[in-house]
Amino acid sequence: MYDYLVVGSGLYGAIFAHEVKKAGKNVLLIDKRSNVGGNIYTEKIENIQVHKYGAHIFHTNNRKVWEYITQFAEFNRFTNSPVANYKGEIYSLPFNMYTFNRMWGVRTPEEAARKIDEQKKAAGIKIPQNLEEQAISLVGKDIFEKLIKGYTEKQWGRECKELPAFIIKRLPVRFTYDNNYFNALYQGIPMGGYTKMIERLLDGIEVRLETDYLKEKNALDSIAKKVIYTGPIDAYFGYELGTLEYRSVKFETEVMDCPNFQGNAAVNYTDRETPWTRIIEHKWFEFGKDEQGNELPKTVISKEYSSEWKPGDEPYYPVNDEKNMKLYQEYHEMAKKEKKVIFGGRLGEYKYYDMDAVIEAALQQVKKELLR
Repeated sequence: MYDYLVVGSGLYGAIFAHEVKKAGKNVLLIDKRSNVGGNIYTEKIENIQVHKYGAHIFHTNNRKVWEYITQFAEFNRFTNSPVANYKGEIYSLPFNMYTFNRMWGVRTPEEAARKIDEQKKAAGIKIPQNLEEQAISLVGKDIFEKLIKGYTEKQWGRECKELPAFIIKRLPVRFTYDNNYFNALYQGIPMGGYTKMIERLLDGIEVRLETDYLKEKNALDSIAKKVIYTGPIDAYFGYELGTLEYRSVKFETEVMDCPNFQGNAAVNYTDRETPWTRIIEHKWFEFGKDEQGNELPKTVISKEYSSEWKPGDEPYYPVNDEKNMKLYQEYHEMAKKEKKVIFGGRLGEYKYYDMDAVIEAALQQVKKELLR
């Protein structure tokens, strides 16, 4: 009999399993995929660490979280500095003085602030009620129309007026020439890839891959005292109350016979007509070199296509609008009655988590468990 059955080998599951194993508990971790790592899984193609399920850049202001995760990997100094391509026009992301200069020809922070304020006043927005109003109140109508609207509507599959304002609050706006997307003290990517980091976390833990918990639930429940479930909460209950909405992402990954395709790790395509949301060029996450520091003659790109989730697709992130949060609360009440099961992670808690918040949540849950 195992003390814990951990369902899912992403960050939440791997950290929980590692910590309770360290405390002397008997743990079995399962995953329905053929690899560990969840959506941060990386695989080597042409000596390049390819982020199989989308780009993941670790960033945090939490020193304890940083000190914890750097036990399992050495992180490089990668700084997230994406650019936007709007019908061939190139803009800096995050929105900063480079963006404002390219958009309006302004050269000083005062001129840029005045331009945004003029557009904000013209729109008559007092308290933003949705994403469109929030965006215009942050950066003005011109930037919203060129750099936010099309990209966001592709990403979420909804009009900007239908999306909650809080989604866009994560966008940094600066009146400086700082191209670092994140306001984080600590930032980087594990050298050698995320998979290696997860494997270190799971060292000494029994892992069974290609094991679908929901298909074998009764048998698996019978061999553990407690279950840590990191899959979709609605799927756990057989969609009894209805289906929560998620966004899914599909990737077209291609090896290019050239050393440099776009000159940056991430380029967002912000017009509505281009079908993909962005192109990732993976080698630039590790500065175009392999683990030995050698230049790489080829490159690997991934075009990302955002889509509405449907059964059989991989759910990536929840659609936290009012309708879905109401349904989630109903599932959450059902989850409270499952005394043997802890629901965790982005899908188990139906929450848009950054990686550092997932780590913190997993460590807090471990602490709570070990104090019982």
